[in-house]
Amino acid sequence: MSHTKNTIAHADAAAVFNKDEARVNWHDKTLWFIREKRDKISHSIDEWEQLREYASQIKNNVLSNLSEYLQQFEANAITNGITVHWAADAAEHNAIVHRILKQHNIDRMVKSKSMLTEECGLNEYLEASGIEVIDTDLGERIVQLAAEPPSHIVLPCIHKKKEEIGELFHEHLGTEKGASDPEYLTAAARQHLRETFLTRRAALTGVNFAVAETGEFVVCTNEGNADMGAHLADVHIACMGIEKIIPQQQHLSVFLRLLARSATGQPITTYSSHFKKPQPQQQMHIVLVDNGRSIHLGKEDFRNALKCIRCGACMNTCPVYRRSGGHSYHNAVAGPIGSILTPNMDMKKNADLPFASTLCGSCTNVCPVKIDIHDQLYKWRQVIVQEGYAPTAKKASMNVMGWVLSSPKIYDMAGKAARWTLRNTPFVVNNKLNPWFKEREMPAAPKQSFKEWYKTNRKIHE
Repeated sequence: MSHTKNTIAHADAAAVFNKDEARVNWHDKTLWFIREKRDKISHSIDEWEQLREYASQIKNNVLSNLSEYLQQFEANAITNGITVHWAADAAEHNAIVHRILKQHNIDRMVKSKSMLTEECGLNEYLEASGIEVIDTDLGERIVQLAAEPPSHIVLPCIHKKKEEIGELFHEHLGTEKGASDPEYLTAAARQHLRETFLTRRAALTGVNFAVAETGEFVVCTNEGNADMGAHLADVHIACMGIEKIIPQQQHLSVFLRLLARSATGQPITTYSSHFKKPQPQQQMHIVLVDNGRSIHLGKEDFRNALKCIRCGACMNTCPVYRRSGGHSYHNAVAGPIGSILTPNMDMKKNADLPFASTLCGSCTNVCPVKIDIHDQLYKWRQVIVQEGYAPTAKKASMNVMGWVLSSPKIYDMAGKAARWTLRNTPFVVNNKLNPWFKEREMPAAPKQSFKEWYKTNRKIHE
């Protein structure tokens, strides 16, 4: 089942999401609840900040020596019996997966926990080639049935209410009309997927961490569907971005302690599954995907974004994401982290995203690997303007502001004119044509500027 990805600008897509005020409030409250769980559990660990620093330094080391670690991983994985593939971009990744399936005459596959395949559009590609793909994790299956992309990298259907999920299941799985009890719906999904697991000869999973030292990879889940699919299938295909490498097995403990706590506020994921070699009579493949990551690595101001471990903490805390929804970011990875990753892949298409932020810094504060997210958002804004991808109206307004702020006399005149307008003709700014006024009350005009106040009060105190 394919879906059409949203390509309209973030502000316009957010306006659509905001029409349903009750949903927005619920979405905001739910994600903030998860942020609070993250805070509570992180504060229970005395060495939390040391863990963040250690993880950040490990990732810095990886990014500085990425080619060596990748080659080490490849050599060890091959020794373990895993077939290693390299993909320069999304098209090559999709072609490799398709080729593996064709070699085994497989036209039906189960899939679990892979944002990379969302990034590459694998489902649509395979379905267009006549291959059925079933997402087996509950959240992913829900959005697949709805013909939608995930809206969150950890909570893919967080934008949907249980009543809507009940309607989806009634339509596609034959559940009772109007049923919305989560336990009932979960049981129905399990029953629906049980036969699928038993009859699919190929399973695809994502990769959370790949260990260069041992040639193994780790998949972290809460439902166990990745394990079920991989263990029952004749062919296990794992797909990972090249940045998911870590140097040694001992480093896993650092990231596993950070990942689930940052993502959902739980001590650890229910399943942290290690895959080192194929089972007897099974084939195991891993596809290492670049898709713009090498270019990103070469950009000094932005390379740290590749440290991301996909916990989603920045989304849960972001006041813009919480109230605009993941689909407004028109990419597989939404929120603050998506806004600093995607301009590297297509600056024109994603020029709006770095501006979808308050620059409050909350995303940086919660990032478990200390990515300087809000700084990168600010830097991307500068790059986008310099490269000519900012909207014409925004460029014009910024030029006017630059002209006003560069001259004290013009600045004083503009301030007086603005104060007079707010006092005497407020309708000039308090109208629907002013985007600022749509969401805010305009401030009362001060009696004088700070400069005038300062001159008066300085004389009094001299």
